[in-house]
Amino acid sequence: MIVLGVIILVIGLIVGIPVLTTIGAVLAVAGVVLAILGGTGRKVGGRAHWF
Repeated sequence: MIVLGVIILVIGLIVGIPVLTTIGAVLAVAGVVLAILGGTGRKVGGRAHWF
C-alpha cells in the first residue's frame, strides 16, 4: 500500500492532477500506519497478519 501510494503521489505531482496527489498521500499514510501497527504486534481489523 505504501508503494502504491508513493507511485500515485509521484504521478499526480508530475501530471499535475491534485486528486491523484491527495489519493496517493492518503494511501501512503494509511500504509505507514498499518505497517507500524503490524510491526508492534497489534491485531489490525481482527487479524494478526496481513498477507
